[in-house]
Amino acid sequence: MEEKRHKTEVADVFESITLNSKRIQSRKLFNYNIVLIGFMGAGKSTISEFLKNSFAMEVIEMDQIIAEREGMTISDIFEVYGEQYFRNLETNLLIEMQSKTNVVISCGGGTPMRECNVVEMKKNGRVVLLTAKPETILDRVKDSHDRPLIENNKTVPFIADLMEKRREKYETAADIIIETDGKDELQICEELILRLRQMDSE
Repeated sequence: MEEKRHKTEVADVFESITLNSKRIQSRKLFNYNIVLIGFMGAGKSTISEFLKNSFAMEVIEMDQIIAEREGMTISDIFEVYGEQYFRNLETNLLIEMQSKTNVVISCGGGTPMRECNVVEMKKNGRVVLLTAKPETILDRVKDSHDRPLIENNKTVPFIADLMEKRREKYETAADIIIETDGKDELQICEELILRLRQMDSE
């Protein structure tokens, strides 16, 4: 490449080939959506981002989409319209996502508490529950101020109690459960892919 004149063009072509290769690989692996559920701080956003980078999968961060559409934070939606209004928005978004395939849907912590939401998740997706110990959760969320349910109760006992109240519905909703304590993103995603492939081959 004389004077590297075509360096940018070659880099662009290489990037395009890499991106398309990732997309082809992900479509072969998953002809459905991956729905991530779990308590706040369990790692849903982190794992979504890792899958996006590894497989060029589209990521739907439900809380983010709802906040953008409503033009306000989740905390403000709760305060102005109430939790029921917010939960209805979640349900409608899950229904909307059924027209898509091969996307990662990262759900808010309370989304699986509604049985109708779980029904909608499963229509075109595999539901993956990410778990972590209360101490780990607290460490991950202590500096966040956009989690209205724990804003004034950032303690291990409060988080443990809320997690226990949700545990049964989380586990009932899940197709697979992955513990995230002491694992990095690569380890979690490798386990997720292996478990989903095992499930698909059964």
